[in-house]
Amino acid sequence: MAEVSILMVAGERSGDIYGGQLASALRERLPEVEIFGCGGEEMRRGGVQTAVDSRQFAMMGITEVASGLPRAYRAFHRLLREAAIRKPNLAVLIDSPSLNMRLAKRLKRMGIPVVYFISPQIWAWKKWRLRQLPGLVDRMVCIFDFEEEIYRKVGIPVNYVGHPLVDRVQSRRSRERFFEEAGLNQALPLVALLPGSRAIELRYNLPPIIRAAAQLAAARPIQFVLALAPDHSKVEVESRIRQIESRPLPLSILTDSTYDTLAHATAAVVASGTATVEAALLECPMVVVYRISRVTAFFARFMVNVPFYSMVNLLAGKRVVAELIQKDLTAERIGEEMEPLLDSADRREKMRQELRGIRSRLGGGGATGRAADAMMEMLTAQPITKPL
Repeated sequence: MAEVSILMVAGERSGDIYGGQLASALRERLPEVEIFGCGGEEMRRGGVQTAVDSRQFAMMGITEVASGLPRAYRAFHRLLREAAIRKPNLAVLIDSPSLNMRLAKRLKRMGIPVVYFISPQIWAWKKWRLRQLPGLVDRMVCIFDFEEEIYRKVGIPVNYVGHPLVDRVQSRRSRERFFEEAGLNQALPLVALLPGSRAIELRYNLPPIIRAAAQLAAARPIQFVLALAPDHSKVEVESRIRQIESRPLPLSILTDSTYDTLAHATAAVVASGTATVEAALLECPMVVVYRISRVTAFFARFMVNVPFYSMVNLLAGKRVVAELIQKDLTAERIGEEMEPLLDSADRREKMRQELRGIRSRLGGGGATGRAADAMMEMLTAQPITKPL
């Protein structure tokens, strides 16, 4: 098969990671394929020509969206121009429903087949968009088992492949080596702090997390590691922490060490999102937190229709981990939920057992390869000619 072109679009960091893995898997199956579109460093490493960097679409919440719209508008139309010029045989859209559902509509008008990988979680919010999908998406490739029936019911061909994180999430260092290299004390409990990877998440989640760390440190011997996303400046985060809490904290800021930190932590404070799945895979007891602006939260309450916010609890179908959302996200509440985990090995082990059960809902590995196979089926089912 020659002269095959694929448009791949990821609008945020987690999608960039999945896209990079997927691009590599597609190249193994189709070495001469041209893949272009929107992504970040992971997708570029996977051989994707990024006409647009995914940071152009990095927005959350109503206020942030409003200020970032001009930038996102220009990037959106740049993608459309690239699609019109290159005429890809297939478009692979990854997560980011606010971006990709709009993009799918325009691509379908161009006659470009669309496959959606990491299906949009519109079963959780804005459910009315489900009825729009059959006209926008030719195939859904989903990573959670319960999603398969949802998309079949609305008439969309669907492949359940499992979660790509099952293959990716693992500790690289032993506990002894990690503690030594990070300058940590093996005799003290370690709490992992994951406030989120987006700038707006740091803005809203970091202050109560740091204040809770200060309160815990004042009451007991303890140490913390803040696992920082690579997009953030360590110097800037250190400065922000000093503004939040003037007292010195037994806290280290580490980049590129998230999985080691979670694997060897006594417990963790984790922002709701992909990181909760990563923590679950590493069987790290956790408290889940999240806060957005009051304006965004006001409108979101009319759109969200799920019993829990974290994917851990959604997969379990019950409250396995505490969720401190919006007004409940305070330093005092974090401390109240963390103290039993720090004080009781039995509580930690009970939560780990629950997390092992959640892992079984994420597939047995090989998800990215199965996703690539589904896309190869779409390519081989059509004549390799460029859309008009």
